[in-house]
Amino acid sequence: MSRKKKNKFGSFKRDLRNDILQVLQVSPKKAINHKQIAASLGISDSGVRTLIFEILIEEVANGHVLEVERGKFLPAKVDTQSMEGVIDISRYGRGYVSIPGFDDDIEIEKGRIGFALQGDTVEIEVFKRGRKLSGRVIRVAQRCRERYVGTIQLYKEHAFFLPSDKKIHVDFFIPKHDLNGAHQDDKVVVEIVKWENPEHKPFAKVIEVLGQPGSHQVEMNAIIYEYDLPTAFPEAVHLESEAISTAISEEEIGKRKDFRKTTTFTIDPYDAKDFDDALSFEKLENGHLNIGVHIADVSHYVQPNTLLEKEALKRATSVYLVDRTIPMLPEKLSNELCSLRPNEDKLCFSAVFEMNGEGEIIHKWFGRTIIHSDHRFTYEEAQEIIEGKQGPFEDEIRTLNELANKLRAKRFKKGSIDFDSDEVKFKLDETGKPTGVFIKKMKDSNQLIEDFMLLANREVAAYIGKKTGEMQRPFVYRIHDTPSPEKINQLRTFIGHLGYKLPKAREIDHQNTIKALLDQVKDQPEESSVRIMAIRAMAKAEYSTHNIGHFGLAFDYYTHFTSPIRRYPDVMVHRLLQHYLDQGKPVSESELELKCKHSSMQEKKAAEAERASIRYKQVEYLLARKGETFEARVSGMNKWSLFAETLDTRCEGAIPIESISGDRFEFISEQYVLRGMRRREEIHLGDRILVRVKDGNLEDRIIVFEKIES
Repeated sequence: MSRKKKNKFGSFKRDLRNDILQVLQVSPKKAINHKQIAASLGISDSGVRTLIFEILIEEVANGHVLEVERGKFLPAKVDTQSMEGVIDISRYGRGYVSIPGFDDDIEIEKGRIGFALQGDTVEIEVFKRGRKLSGRVIRVAQRCRERYVGTIQLYKEHAFFLPSDKKIHVDFFIPKHDLNGAHQDDKVVVEIVKWENPEHKPFAKVIEVLGQPGSHQVEMNAIIYEYDLPTAFPEAVHLESEAISTAISEEEIGKRKDFRKTTTFTIDPYDAKDFDDALSFEKLENGHLNIGVHIADVSHYVQPNTLLEKEALKRATSVYLVDRTIPMLPEKLSNELCSLRPNEDKLCFSAVFEMNGEGEIIHKWFGRTIIHSDHRFTYEEAQEIIEGKQGPFEDEIRTLNELANKLRAKRFKKGSIDFDSDEVKFKLDETGKPTGVFIKKMKDSNQLIEDFMLLANREVAAYIGKKTGEMQRPFVYRIHDTPSPEKINQLRTFIGHLGYKLPKAREIDHQNTIKALLDQVKDQPEESSVRIMAIRAMAKAEYSTHNIGHFGLAFDYYTHFTSPIRRYPDVMVHRLLQHYLDQGKPVSESELELKCKHSSMQEKKAAEAERASIRYKQVEYLLARKGETFEARVSGMNKWSLFAETLDTRCEGAIPIESISGDRFEFISEQYVLRGMRRREEIHLGDRILVRVKDGNLEDRIIVFEKIES
């Protein structure tokens, strides 16, 4: 290479290095990879992209850039840097802050928590000591909740509030005049009044007395407050929904594709009240099928900048507790206007696919429609038809099932992971007490609907996500990242104790490897435990404008289009899809991203509340059966306890290791096994055992079993 060419290359590399550092400084708290930097600089050449990565590695060695996880980079500062994240606090007061872009949490020592409480968004100062990062809370940027649930402990001149959430690491001081009539041990809702010194307890006041712990209503209401869920729609929102006309004008019909004469039906749970999706079926002259996935057009009724819109965004999702639904939309919309009830004209947003007999898409169309559902099936009714029983639209149901099977087979062949799990359901009496527990299993009729919804979600995302020339259209994606190397190593160690193997890190194809592992353990005693650990190894799915694909489904593009009655992101997707169909200009990505983050947080909170209500009912059900024996499967262990899950109720309980008769057992962590010290008997994950209900605590949602010799 001539000197002139060397100088030219050196100048190019120097300029590129400066450009890279500038890109990193634009969002100094967000870790990005070399491909994202290349995209920001408008670089598509693979050789230059490789050079970007090489420069980043050089800058890491120079101390100008931090590689916070494999392949993700942040600008470095000499001593400290300030970042924001969500704090998770142990019951002992040690904190762990999750920072976007960091694979590992930043550890906060007990004395450096400041005024932070569990789940708060905090600003922290991060210190680098060698390779380890630690931090200190500078301020609370946003409280996770405004209200806290717990019990009252009365004293002569004052009271203390003991939070139900054990991760709220401090008790609250309550003056007697702020008790609001609460009595000893009452479950109450409080607000913090002042907190002037983090070394002292915060002052709080009781704003609502729920009652004595243990009753159904008190505990369900406590869960609602504990997870800061809404209790009712504001009156103004209710009035706005009631004012919406139920009539569909001829002008509106004229703007839409008319499917009212096309065979259409819904398939939903037997107790569903809102039907937000329907399927239409039409045989074409060329032998192909026209399959329509029709979704309630919520965005037609919920307009931007209305009170309904603001409330829907605030809630972001419906919440399903064991005894009630907390809807995202008022009943007038969720159960009436937008619900695709049979024998009524309904406005929809639809994805329509011309398909051949192999389930291949020949042509697709997206747009607003009007439909008229001919029939409402329950999953059970559709399943009976699939299994051979005569019924309405039996040919259509069976043909759709055959297509769904082909779509599913193709998805699994491409690496989609089957994480479907059984659902726990309760039979409740008039007081809310559980009289029975049953397991709802996924059958063909459930999967039929799921596969066509997945198809619509994937195709809508792909239609928007693929570039049109150089114009990238900001959109809402449902993303699912690949597992981190650390989580994969943990999974590898765990399954190694059970006799299974994962390839080494450099050889691993995460998608197909995890899928192959789950195929290996199918119908084995350890299947449930391996499935749980595999799920834990994976990142959580979330909403984002930055598409990285969906790892679990093995889709390059994926979104949520099919449930706008109960999910706000679906409403956003409908609006965006129509905007781009109308050739609209790209919208504000930053505004969309804020809504995506909020929706992801609300979804997580709703899932935790749902699990808490299920757990409470499981414990309540088993406590009413003290002394009874159940068949169970070993689901976990540590040096103090063996954990077992009953086969019929899916309720997990703890067995203190010292209570296991017949030997003295110890936990061998390297092999993940309990071993008797005298007789060398071993207890493994997945073993089936007999347990007796010994004790429990409803308030803490804990069950204690004793192991019975079989």
